[in-house]
Amino acid sequence: MDQQKIGEFLKELRKEKGITQEQLADKLFVSRRTVSRWETGSNMPDLDVLVELADLYEVDLRDIFNGQRRDQNMDKELKDTVIKVAEYSNDEKAKMLKHFHILFIAALVFLTAGIIVLYIDFLPPFLSSFLTGICIGIGYGMSIVGVIMTSKYGRKIRDFKMKLIGKESQS
Repeated sequence: MDQQKIGEFLKELRKEKGITQEQLADKLFVSRRTVSRWETGSNMPDLDVLVELADLYEVDLRDIFNGQRRDQNMDKELKDTVIKVAEYSNDEKAKMLKHFHILFIAALVFLTAGIIVLYIDFLPPFLSSFLTGICIGIGYGMSIVGVIMTSKYGRKIRDFKMKLIGKESQS
C-alpha cells in the first residue's frame, strides 16, 4: 500500500466533492490536521473512517486502497467485512477502556482510603500507618500500571505478553 498515493487520491476526491479539509474534519469528527495527515500520506484513517470516506466520496474501498479510481462499485461483501473488522476493533477498544476505568477507579478508592485511615484517630498508630501505607501503595501502583498501559508502550507490552502466551500454549 502506497500511503502517499492514497493520500493524494483522498485529497483529489475531497476536492471533487468541493469540500474543505475543515468541513471534512467536522463531518468525520476529527481535526483538520488529521485530514491533512491523511492527504499527505503521513497517517492512514482507521478502517471505519475509510468506509465512511468511501461512502462519502462514492468510490470503492479498493479504489482508496489502490489510490486510484476503478469503474466498479464497492463490493458489498468487502464493505461488510471491513465494517465488521472496524466494529470488532472498536469493541476491543471499548473493553480495554472499561478495564482501565475500573483500574483507575480502584486506584482512587485505595488512595482515598489511605488518606482517610491516615486521619482516623480510633486506630492504633502502628495499624493506622500500616493500613495507610498499604492503601496508598496499592493505589499508587495501580495508577502507575494504568499510565504505562495507556501510553505508547502499553501496546508493545500487550503484544509481548500475547507472544509469550502463544509460545507457552504451543509447548
